[in-house]
Formats: sequence, C-alpha cells, structure tokens
Amino acid sequence: MNRPPVGAAYRPGVGMMLLNAAGLVFVAQRADNPGPAWQMPQGGIDPGEAPRAAALRELAEEIGTDRAEIIAESRDWHYYDIPDELARTLWGGRYRGQRQRWYVLRYLGTDADINIDTPHREFIAWRWLEPERLPEVIVPFKRNLYKALLAEFAAVLIARE
Repeated sequence: MNRPPVGAAYRPGVGMMLLNAAGLVFVAQRADNPGPAWQMPQGGIDPGEAPRAAALRELAEEIGTDRAEIIAESRDWHYYDIPDELARTLWGGRYRGQRQRWYVLRYLGTDADINIDTPHREFIAWRWLEPERLPEVIVPFKRNLYKALLAEFAAVLIARE
C-alpha cells in the first residue's frame, strides 16, 4: 500500500481491471480529457456503500453493463495525487487525490454488451489492451498506480494467459 501525506484528504473510490477471455484489459478514453489518455473504469464510493458494491455499480454506470464477476481484490488501498490545477477544481477542491480499492473482474459478456453512451457519459472510445501496456496509455499522474496494480495482480494476469 502506498501511503498518503499526513493530513491529506483523499476521495474514497474503486477501480476495475476488467479482463476479457483473451486476458486483455478494458480501457476507455475520457470524454473530459482532450489528450489521448486512456484509463480503466473507476469511480467514487457512495456514503454507506461497500467497495465491492461500488465497483459493480460503477462498472454498469460507466460502460453500460454489469456482466462481470470479481476474481481478485487489492490487498490494501491505493493512493494517487492529482495535479495541483485539477485539485483546485475537481470535487469542489476538497481532495488531493483518490484512495482506491481495486478489483480484477472477469468479463462475461460480449463486446456488443458494452455501451459507453451512458446518461452521464465519461468515455468517448474504448478498446481491449494488453495489461503490460497500461502504463503507456494512462495520464502521467496515474502511471505509478497502474504499475503497482500490474505488480499486485501479476499472478491473476499470468493465470489468464
């Protein structure tokens, strides 16, 4: 677990590493980022909501399907900081970054089940990607997080090959 600075406020959230039958990871391009930044689905935990329930809810909200089952969970919370210019405006300026519980999910649907044209659209495109390529496509401030996730879930990813 990477630890946050003392006194820093981090938004509680979840992240989902969704794997298809070929062992590829779902990534999507954010609608609010003009650059070619891709990411795995993630989102906040509602008050009183369990992280596992939040992960399944967020998956359905962001990619339009819940056709997945959780096969692994991170041992601890992962933290990342957002750039200062985002910290001043994102989430009302209350948070320095996010504290996330991550899950690996086996995708049980087909590509046709995925629909990113959701009521609160977050993504403009999506694709399946080799897991080792994740750090190449993510925004720089999340790169260390994605490397840590690849290391933590290495056994699950190898088992999928």
